[in-house]
Amino acid sequence: MKKVLFTIALLATCIAVGAQEKQEIKSDSLSQRTFWDRLSIGGYGEIVFSRNFYSDHVSRYSQPEAHKDDPSHGRFDLPHAVIYLGYDFGKGWTFGTEIEFEHGGNGIAYEKEDEEGGEWEQETEKGGEVELEQFWIQKSFAKWANIRAGHIVVPVGLNNAHHEPLNFFTVYRPEGENTILPSTWHQTGISFWGRYKDFRYEAQFLAGLNADHFTNTGWIHKGHKSPLEFDVANKYGIALRMDNYTVPGLRIGLSTYYGHSIGNSYPRNANGVDNEYKGVVAIGSIDFTYNAHNWIVRGQADYGYLGDAEQLKYVYNRLNSKSPYKHSAFVSKNAYAIGIEAGYDIFSQIQYMRNHHQKMYVFGRYEQYNPYASKTKDTDYGYTEVKRMAFGVNYYPIKQVVVKAEYSHRFLKKIYNDEPSLNLGVAYEGWFDLGHKKLAQQEQYDVQKLNERINQLQQQLDELKQKTM
Repeated sequence: MKKVLFTIALLATCIAVGAQEKQEIKSDSLSQRTFWDRLSIGGYGEIVFSRNFYSDHVSRYSQPEAHKDDPSHGRFDLPHAVIYLGYDFGKGWTFGTEIEFEHGGNGIAYEKEDEEGGEWEQETEKGGEVELEQFWIQKSFAKWANIRAGHIVVPVGLNNAHHEPLNFFTVYRPEGENTILPSTWHQTGISFWGRYKDFRYEAQFLAGLNADHFTNTGWIHKGHKSPLEFDVANKYGIALRMDNYTVPGLRIGLSTYYGHSIGNSYPRNANGVDNEYKGVVAIGSIDFTYNAHNWIVRGQADYGYLGDAEQLKYVYNRLNSKSPYKHSAFVSKNAYAIGIEAGYDIFSQIQYMRNHHQKMYVFGRYEQYNPYASKTKDTDYGYTEVKRMAFGVNYYPIKQVVVKAEYSHRFLKKIYNDEPSLNLGVAYEGWFDLGHKKLAQQEQYDVQKLNERINQLQQQLDELKQKTM
């Protein structure tokens, strides 16, 4: 009898130890996965080849007849390579950053010039950019109430709100918005955003744009950039956006921007045009995305107004030949961009491809834009008015990767030469698994084995109890 009771006590102890071990594994699992669960790493990137069947000469618009039969030219490019990094501190506090390498980044090198008596010179090796596109800290109070402060994306227009390469069919970003608006538009400021039922909304308070950067061919495209170690904030801007998701598969967005731009520079000239005029920038945009029934259709329309546009030519920094802002051309009071694209997944009709989750969209796109829509002081730059058509395919071998092929044709006014091109690209977008899923699977397996052993011990204990009765 003592032996049986001892065995029962031993088995009960084993069961208790097993249960404790199981709990420890769960606790260890939580503690080991806490860091990985809170850390987010991802990104996107594009690799592109283009062959342009038109002249790339600097005078192709001023002397179009002289360059009508110029040979084609090609290029390889890395338009964007982006790394996401985020962390959840807990209690609603999160951090996010996005580092972008445009066109392969940049770099400099020292080189010994034998032709110049062995003199050392510093030379630019690459013409791209490295930018901290996002850097913010966020406090989330609820799904409908979040405050974000830092360097943030300004979601005005379709392209800025959805700029990742899987969000457009063309090899390069949609050309119209990418011409007249900053892209990707990112500035330092504060944002309030949230989602309530079928609506997502966002309001931002930002440093103003810099009118010294506005041009005739790009309107405000470079207005968010600064050659300084800080963003000048003599003037301010406000951006608003709202998206609706009521209809399944359809998102409709409205966005707007308002701010002052003249005098938002350093050093600030306290006299003359810089002090007398505001340079109001006002933008309105509507966009949509429909993704259902094997179709994806996207479209947008943007209209912009620039106050005191005729005065920009006389701003001090634009007149100063030593300034990085020197511009001789007028800037337009108005700019616009409209575009629509539609693609159908032909693999949806092929069972084998459908079963392997592969997609092939055949698409077409049309857009029309003009960064110089108003003739400032009767000065015309007719080559800025562009109508563009493109068609091609997007092949998705897996969800995160797309291979793109596209033929594009820009139609300019009759006095200029049209600009056809062929573009090929490969792009990806996704989040990287840091191994915590594998760890979780292993820990789940260990817990399962322990459960089986505990059940065996429990069964033996029950049998012994039956014998003692």
